[in-house]
Amino acid sequence: MGPLRAHGEPPRYFTFPALEALGLPHATTTRHCPGLEGDARGPFAPAAVATLRAAGLDLARVAWARQVHGAAAARVAAAGGFAGTADVLVSTAPGVALAIFTADCLALTLWDPTAGALAVAHVGWRGLAAGATEAAVAAVVAAGARPARLRVAIAPAIGPCCYEVDAPVADRLARAYGARWTRWARATGAGRWRLDLGAAVDDLLVEAGVAPTAILNARLCTACHPELLFSYRKGHRGRLATLAALP
Repeated sequence: MGPLRAHGEPPRYFTFPALEALGLPHATTTRHCPGLEGDARGPFAPAAVATLRAAGLDLARVAWARQVHGAAAARVAAAGGFAGTADVLVSTAPGVALAIFTADCLALTLWDPTAGALAVAHVGWRGLAAGATEAAVAAVVAAGARPARLRVAIAPAIGPCCYEVDAPVADRLARAYGARWTRWARATGAGRWRLDLGAAVDDLLVEAGVAPTAILNARLCTACHPELLFSYRKGHRGRLATLAALP
């Protein structure tokens, strides 16, 4: 599982030991998290609340958004709740659990423990092309963080082993990043590429000032592990939840 720690048997959620050691309550659920077996896009079922309490997350003030594969950021109030239409949530309020839902896309957690600033972000290929990675860094910096102090964790997502894209996707990425996008892709045929979203986000975080050693990438492919994770490309309707809250 690389940098991840599994909780439960079968695993109900994952955490990053490096973030646990620094005191950040966080979790990414699996398909075995009770109350989140289906298409979860809002307040959590009581069984999920009880499970995630073990990760130090009090969901009485959970915040979530309507995710649209864009790069808009929303500042979350201390009460939590629905934050509007956004793919980046940012907070400086201790105890507010920020939630992102995914089923192949990347879920990022960005935290500056010195500034007490936290963000979570949803990044798929559309979000990548729209600048969601850069927007997430900018949002948490606007809340008081410094890029060089950020700790960033990237939850399980589809890997380049399973993620093939076509020419329209390539054209969008080329418009956004020029020839740089080819560093994140491998041609597999005429008008087809295997895209490494994780490598792209890693590069963009470093370009934004995040230390490479401060980036934790789970590198656990959702499509390769249907017994454990939901994958849109595998036809699953469920969603994984990635949550974090300032201590």
